[in-house]
Amino acid sequence: MPLAVALSGGADSTALLVACAHKWPGQVSAIHVHHGLQVAADDFERHCIALCERLEVPLTVQRVDARHAAGESPEDAARKARYAAFRAAAQEGQAQPAIKNIALAQHADDQVETMLLALSRGAGLPGLAAMPARWEREGITYYRPLLAVPGALLREWLTARGFPWVEDPSNTDEQFTRNRIRSRLLPALAQAFPQFRDTFARSARHAAQAHQLLVEVAEQDLATVGVPPNIKSLQALSQPRQANALRYWLVLQQATPSTAQLDQLLLQIAACTTRGHQIHLKVASGHVSRAGTVLHYAAAGSDGGLGELTR
Repeated sequence: MPLAVALSGGADSTALLVACAHKWPGQVSAIHVHHGLQVAADDFERHCIALCERLEVPLTVQRVDARHAAGESPEDAARKARYAAFRAAAQEGQAQPAIKNIALAQHADDQVETMLLALSRGAGLPGLAAMPARWEREGITYYRPLLAVPGALLREWLTARGFPWVEDPSNTDEQFTRNRIRSRLLPALAQAFPQFRDTFARSARHAAQAHQLLVEVAEQDLATVGVPPNIKSLQALSQPRQANALRYWLVLQQATPSTAQLDQLLLQIAACTTRGHQIHLKVASGHVSRAGTVLHYAAAGSDGGLGELTR
C-alpha cells in the first residue's frame, strides 16, 4: 500500500524518508507541512524539495496557519495544524491512490522526553504509555518505526550516506520544556543510567498494556451501568472502577477530566442517595449534571439537550 512520510526537513524525518524510499522504491511519497512560524520555514521547504528530487519521491507541501489561540499552547496548535494538513495531503496529494498510511519520525529520545513530560504533570497510564508505535485516526494509519532508535544514531547514519538535513532553530530554545529536557536531563540520564532509552521504552509498553486492560474493564462496566451511566449502578462499583468507568465515559464525550474534577465527581456520586440531590460540576470545558437517575454531560456551548448523552 502507498506510504507517505511526514517530512519536516530535520535529521529524523530525513533519515526516515531515505530509509523508506530505499526499502520501497516507487511506493513512497512525502508530506511537508509549512507552518510559517519562523523565517527558517522556507529553508525547510527548499531542503525537502531538493531531497525528494534526489530520491525521486513525490512531495506534497501543505501550508498551514499554526498560530495558537489565547489559552492554547503553541505546541498543541502546531500539532493540530499538522494532522489537519496530513489529512488534506493524504486526500489531495500527488500519490494515487489516496494515502492511507503515514510514517512519523519520532525516535527513542522523543519517547523519553514524552514520558518525562507526563511524569512532570502527574499523568496516569495514558501519559506514561507515551507515544504509540501505531494508531488510526480518521481513516489514516500512522506509524512511528523509529521509537527504538536514538536520535544521535540517525544523524550518524545520514552523515555516513551523505544526506544533509536542516536544523530547526527552535530546538535549542530552552523556553520550551521539551528542549530543557533534551539539553539537560537526557545527558544526565545517559551518565547515570546508560540503558535508559531501553528501560523507559519497556516501561512505556507496560503502561500501554495496563491502560488497555483498564479500557476493557471500563467498556465492560459501562455495558452494565449504561451510557449515560446510571448513578445507582455506578455506586455498586468499587471507587477505582467508578473512576475508571467515568473517565472513559467522559473521554467518549470528548472531555478529559482533571484528577481534582474526577475526585469531586466521585464524592458527589457517593452522596447522591436521595432524589433531590443535585449534581452540577465543571468537567473539562463542560459540565456533568444529574438527569433523573443518570449522569449527563453537556459540552460548553451545547443546548444541554439529552442528545449530548449519547454522542
